[in-house]
Amino acid sequence: MEHILRPIYQERASQAETLGVILVTKCEETKSITDTFDTVLLIVVKEAEQPIFTKHYLHENQKMAMHVITETVLNKWLYIGSNRRVVDWIFHGKVIFDRNEYLHNLRLKLQEFPFFGRKIKTGIQFCKLIRRYFEGKEFFNNGNYLDSYNHVVDSLHHLARLSVIDNGLYPEVTVWSQVKKIEPAIYKLYEELVMSSESLEKRLELLFLAIEFLINSRTHDGAQHIVETMLSKETWTIQELHNHPELTYYSIDLEVFVEYLIDKGYILVDPTIAKSEMVFHRHYSVDKEFVEREYSVSIDK
Repeated sequence: MEHILRPIYQERASQAETLGVILVTKCEETKSITDTFDTVLLIVVKEAEQPIFTKHYLHENQKMAMHVITETVLNKWLYIGSNRRVVDWIFHGKVIFDRNEYLHNLRLKLQEFPFFGRKIKTGIQFCKLIRRYFEGKEFFNNGNYLDSYNHVVDSLHHLARLSVIDNGLYPEVTVWSQVKKIEPAIYKLYEELVMSSESLEKRLELLFLAIEFLINSRTHDGAQHIVETMLSKETWTIQELHNHPELTYYSIDLEVFVEYLIDKGYILVDPTIAKSEMVFHRHYSVDKEFVEREYSVSIDK
């Protein structure tokens, strides 16, 4: 199949913005990794008008897909973990073009995890966990148990990914097989939720207690990325936080995360007078001494 695709990827490889090309072949045991396509071409480019560009091809009875993505999109997927198939492609796919060893170095970064973005990955997963937990708890309190159940499942998935990250690994598509080995307590919670003979209400009640405990025990690590990021300025507006290149990865969950960290004392609110004397702007800051003490960060005063 590679020889059929060669003219396609060679044309792309000749373009200056192309950083690397990976060929992925379908395995019968894991068809979903390639979306059931027989072959996938992943092409990473520096910049493009369309951040994600996809084409499908057909050769005899073989299906082929080509995905052209920018480096920015790839980094976002790696940080957020929203496209875990790409991690599998990068690790196990065949590199057929690699400008200046871009893909080789990327693989090294991933293999040397947790040094590659551990703080931001932890922060993003923890941020998502906070939203799912609070929304699920609200559904539960209102008697909407099935909606609450879905949020608890999501919460457990984020806890699972956090445990994998904490152990210096990269969350794979089959994250629960990883968690079963490295943190069986969280795996047990998942089993209790889906397999227990208790009523759904009782299962959810017990899970919320357990998840709340786990959230409290992980707040220190989960907050580290955002509070250290906020050290670069004295005060922040919420829009400035949204606009920060790394905090954009927190997306729609950023504001509920900020409010949670205010409640926990990690972020401070600085009211600033607005044009109207009746209203204050709500600015945010962190206590430098607190951050220095908690995270052993050296701060220039």
